Amino acid sequence: MQYPEIHHFHIPVMGIAFTIDSPIKVAKYGISSVISIVEDKLIEMMREYYYPQIKQPYIPISKQEPNYRANRITDYLNLVNSIVQTQIEKIKKASFEKGSEIVKYFELLPDDSMLKKLYLQSVGTTDLNEKIKIEELLRNQVTPGSIDVNIMTKIDRDLYKNGEIVQDESEALEALKGYANSNLKNSSVIFSAGMNPRLYNYLANLREFEINKDGTFNKKVIVKVSDYRSALIQGKYLAKKGVWVSEFRIESGINCGGHAFVKDGVLLGPILEEFKINKRTLVATLFEYYNVALLEKNKNALNRPPIIKFSVQGGIGEYQETQLLRDYFNIDSTGWGTPFLLVPEATTVDSKTLELLCNAKQENIFLSNHSPLGVKFHYLKNSSSDIEKKERIMSGKFGSPCTEKHLALNTEFTKEPICTASKKYQKLKLEQLKTLQLDEQVYQQKVNEVLEKECLCIGLSNSASLNYNVDFVKPLNAVTICPGPNIVNFSKQATLKQMVDHIYGRTNLIKNSNRVHMFIAELYLYIDYWKDLLEQDFKNNLLSKNTKNHIAFFSNLKKGIRFYESLKTNINKNVSRFAKELACAEVEIDYLNYKYAIIQS
Repeated sequence: MQYPEIHHFHIPVMGIAFTIDSPIKVAKYGISSVISIVEDKLIEMMREYYYPQIKQPYIPISKQEPNYRANRITDYLNLVNSIVQTQIEKIKKASFEKGSEIVKYFELLPDDSMLKKLYLQSVGTTDLNEKIKIEELLRNQVTPGSIDVNIMTKIDRDLYKNGEIVQDESEALEALKGYANSNLKNSSVIFSAGMNPRLYNYLANLREFEINKDGTFNKKVIVKVSDYRSALIQGKYLAKKGVWVSEFRIESGINCGGHAFVKDGVLLGPILEEFKINKRTLVATLFEYYNVALLEKNKNALNRPPIIKFSVQGGIGEYQETQLLRDYFNIDSTGWGTPFLLVPEATTVDSKTLELLCNAKQENIFLSNHSPLGVKFHYLKNSSSDIEKKERIMSGKFGSPCTEKHLALNTEFTKEPICTASKKYQKLKLEQLKTLQLDEQVYQQKVNEVLEKECLCIGLSNSASLNYNVDFVKPLNAVTICPGPNIVNFSKQATLKQMVDHIYGRTNLIKNSNRVHMFIAELYLYIDYWKDLLEQDFKNNLLSKNTKNHIAFFSNLKKGIRFYESLKTNINKNVSRFAKELACAEVEIDYLNYKYAIIQS
């Protein structure tokens, strides 16, 4: 059965632990959320926690068992699904009285929802028979939000046995197997961080993702992308394999939480405009390839393409912004990640980290090089993990114990990959640096680059361990948190109702009256990023070598400003301020171009 999406937003994956059980918290209200299935040890820990909660025995799935990783994922997803279905049945039987779960379900809905209007009609009527009739109709319309999963395609470490690579058992493949074998329906797997041919080729052989006779899918594919070109390339690749992408989830390259896949100054607005203009072409192109693939698999061709939805996330903070995204860019859903870190009813954040998030200032959030993936990573200073790392460096105990190995991808010194945040790698790298006879300043810079890498497998998992008092990795309990820059606009813990009301414009949780529009915030983040690149290249005498890249950055920023100038009449709030900030941004861009002589006049 395909459930309609009754909310205009979703909760994206955050970290590893922060949304690990979000569906158990919010799916019963029709809200969709995303579980990270990269860390099977954390998933096993959650199994250990939740089975007793529903008064069922917890039976461990040992690492010694065949396919233990996929089996852990399958069982946990089945467990989550079972809990959510039980919650839905209870809600359907609840009384329509103040404070009940079924009342909360309908009160959370957007005001333009037909179900919300029907609910308000039942509240307002004095005709008892009509009220009973409407309430019965409403009960039958209670459906859960989707239980989605995320696989970060770059985290696809080969699995080894007796020093040899095991075929068809990489980490991403095992995660996909675990999801495919689950009993989830009306669910999606979200692929993020770019294309992984091995993973996509394996996906093409899984029947769970095939289209049903009625044109629906039990398990759908969502691809997270940063621009139209990526959507076209990945969509075509999958369509040729007979896999339909049911949604493209567009994310800002820089104004987001977690890993930031920074573009060369290409702004979100122009990216969304390109999608808006080319949607039909994209769908038609993918449909042509998909039908050919169906025929090659001896299946019937389709008369019309299955639905493709388009969503966007990254820095959204106000109702007026969602209205612009929906009304002008024709976006189907918006992703609200970072603000939900302050909602314990929706996410899993330990109390100390929650307090740190509430007090976050702009100077506390920065785009770091802390990730062992070598990708820029948003980071909140003074987290327990940040403090622990600094203490290790001060005591001369460099690096982290590498117990999980999900980011063990470096083969600079070893045949079997190791993690750049690990003790083993950092010891070897620091020893190498000592032999290179580098200038002292350069040497210290290289040392700092090695030591800043941080264990994310444990750091991004520990919130759940602390929240539920279940051991993850003894005695390591430090937490890494990676909110987007948007966190500085929110200052206090919120209830689920307060946050949903904020999203739909029924209340305002923004603490910062000077908060700039999401498009302006992203523009200035890119300017700061480009400025840092210019300063580094100037310092290292690399400006001439990288001139082509800097010209592209400059050109893309200028094009973005021109587009936003044409868009400003559609901005629903503070239009004059929006225009002024664009002008100020352009002055700064032109100054940087003049200062570093990027484009010779």
